[in-house]
Amino acid sequence: MSELAYVNGENFTEEVLEWERPVLVDFTAVWCGPCKMVDPVVTQLGEEWGGKIKVVKIDADKNPEIVQQYGILGIPALLLFYQGEVRERINGYQPRKKLAKKLEKYLNV
Repeated sequence: MSELAYVNGENFTEEVLEWERPVLVDFTAVWCGPCKMVDPVVTQLGEEWGGKIKVVKIDADKNPEIVQQYGILGIPALLLFYQGEVRERINGYQPRKKLAKKLEKYLNV
């Protein structure tokens, strides 16, 4: 299983908002236990989706302006962006099956 790429304030617009395909952003922090539970789930889904949905992480502690901009009140939080807009918001840990079901409609956009 490969590591997910991190985005930050410098490349968020290019890597997320302007990306031509849907992008799932995992808001996380190194100290967050539930985030560590979500990480392998989103990493595996990203690999299975084969680029149809780009999956990236963002360190919530290092990017408070983005956290505030998108109203993230707790982590882990997953936001799916498409065409520069948040299309789905998933808070807390979700089992793989439930998460995949919620996002699979974006695989063929």
